[in-house]
Amino acid sequence: MRNILTIIVIAICAALIIPFQSTFIDFEPKDEDLVAQELRSENELEEETISILPVHKDIQVMEGVGSWISKTDTELISSFGEPDRIDLSPYDYEWWVYNNSLENYVQFGVSEGVIVTAYVIGEEVQNDPFVIGTNYEEVKQKFAFESAINVDYDSGSYRFQLKDENLITRPLLKIGDVFVQLYFDSFEQTLSSIRFLDKETLIKQRPYELVYRGTLIDPESKTEEEWQLIEQGTALQIIDFTNILRERFQLSPVEWHEETAKVAYLHSKDMNNNDYFSHSSPTEGTLSERLTKGNVSFLLAGENIAAKYVDGVAAVEGWLNSEGHRNTLLNENFTHLGVGVYEKYYTQNFIQTWKQ
Repeated sequence: MRNILTIIVIAICAALIIPFQSTFIDFEPKDEDLVAQELRSENELEEETISILPVHKDIQVMEGVGSWISKTDTELISSFGEPDRIDLSPYDYEWWVYNNSLENYVQFGVSEGVIVTAYVIGEEVQNDPFVIGTNYEEVKQKFAFESAINVDYDSGSYRFQLKDENLITRPLLKIGDVFVQLYFDSFEQTLSSIRFLDKETLIKQRPYELVYRGTLIDPESKTEEEWQLIEQGTALQIIDFTNILRERFQLSPVEWHEETAKVAYLHSKDMNNNDYFSHSSPTEGTLSERLTKGNVSFLLAGENIAAKYVDGVAAVEGWLNSEGHRNTLLNENFTHLGVGVYEKYYTQNFIQTWKQ
């Protein structure tokens, strides 16, 4: 008997908004909105015959950002210049972030001088054959959204299994040797952003339920100092993504608020270290209490939290597709934002300040 291992991935998120000196208004979504990406469960199964649905065959070449997968950092610099920022990631690559303008925002994952992944949320970036803002049905007609994608890598065989919800909000395509995650805004029914990955990076991230034979590829363990760099970079990415989405809906950007970010970070760390998931900390209290302890004055405050998502990209797109989190993310009254990331716990604390 050969072993087949199944990994099921789940992530959770919750949101709330509070006015100054008032009771909590809880926008926590229903259970089905919470299921997304990354709690692992492994089961040993008897060998079975695996039937794989075909992937789209008509388009095998991409232009734009997707074509950069497997190219070198030297080539990237020749075309894009030096990155505006370099952030460490948990998956053995560095994010080269180009955020000089929100409309042209793109980031490339570089590992040992080679591009292994890329993420696009800027609407003006060339992504052929994809265009951000395109209607879901139009994209679906052009590409086959399949519920199973097979990946052969080294001596292993990996099958990613997508649930119905995944096919609606983040289908996975294979074009040539590149895998493409399409993130859709399920409220607007439009393409929100795009992630491109090579085989190894997709297997390391495991963003869907996975059945595999062979050796499971894990990212290298990170030191405490490396995690601090990852967390800092992810927090900066999250505020970038937030302002891109706010601009998309004709809302004013939020400004970074350092004191609020410290409160958010402590809450993410508290949830991770004490193994809970809630807006209310058993030791530090509610959002209002935590902000007060952090010497943050506010007229209105709101919080989004998420846990076990692959990274900041996935967390923000998850918030966008849950009504309560979306309401917080796109609240026109908020003026400032503090983001705190601790390993794979994410907290956004929005505030409206007294001075306008």
